[in-house]
Amino acid sequence: MNEPSFPPYLQEGDKVVILSPSSKIDKRLLKEAVKRLESWGLQPVTGKYAGHSSGRYAGTVKQRTDDLQHAMDDKDVRAIFCSRGGYGAIHLIEKLDFTRFRQSPKWLIGYSDITALHNLFQANGYASLHALMARHLALEPEDDLCSAYLKDILFGKLPEYTCKPHKLNHEGTAKGILRGGNLAVLYGLRGTPYDIPAENTILFIEDISERPHAIERMIYNLKLGGVLEKLSAVIIGQFTEYEEDKSLGKELYGALADVLKPYNIPVCFNFPVGHVTYNLPMICGAPVELSITKKAVKLQLGQQDSQF
Repeated sequence: MNEPSFPPYLQEGDKVVILSPSSKIDKRLLKEAVKRLESWGLQPVTGKYAGHSSGRYAGTVKQRTDDLQHAMDDKDVRAIFCSRGGYGAIHLIEKLDFTRFRQSPKWLIGYSDITALHNLFQANGYASLHALMARHLALEPEDDLCSAYLKDILFGKLPEYTCKPHKLNHEGTAKGILRGGNLAVLYGLRGTPYDIPAENTILFIEDISERPHAIERMIYNLKLGGVLEKLSAVIIGQFTEYEEDKSLGKELYGALADVLKPYNIPVCFNFPVGHVTYNLPMICGAPVELSITKKAVKLQLGQQDSQF
């Protein structure tokens, strides 16, 4: 797979869309997210079915697909903000057509269940943003740092992240293409056309409400499938809202460190990405450089030589 192309960066006055490809969301949060994006100088609109409800989902499969397809096809739209995750994006990925999108590529923004759409966009040759969603924009204050990072990236200013070291880190430096997201969603796409390539990949993972032995099982799938041996580096993010059990005989990070120990690649633990307020935006498909030392972890999101 070739390096994905970056959609064009945003400019003041650009049209952006908020939609709900997965679970339903409170309409009041959509209104607050619109206000935040307007404060960025953008022109946000909400998808026709963004605030709809069909069971746990934000509309039927057809409604959610139509909303996303319409946003992808609209030549004036420059970014698509997912309102939230939950579950449901997997219903859409075989139904979307990239024909018109290729004429006017745009950024897709979201995380968690939206990982399925990130894999779809990368499979079609486009980078996308694993980042906070409209719900976060509605609830967090105006000076929220991760919101500021997201705005900077969308307007073409790519950051370098610096994080504290962790005792389990494997030191080293690696360059590669940043790929990843929610581990359970990635695991569910293994062996499909939407699986991500291992070669030249710096993989980042996170998850929520998964028991430690289930997470270890998914990492073993990557090991036994020959993925770990091909990666350039691994970034272990936040695993949240789970009940620590004693089935592994040790804490989760320690169990994952044991699986990763044989591989001579940089590994970072406790990176701030996942279902937490401090959730750093990551460009899926971006060239990056990861440096891990005893003093700090640095991740530089790279600019591409040219955009679409």
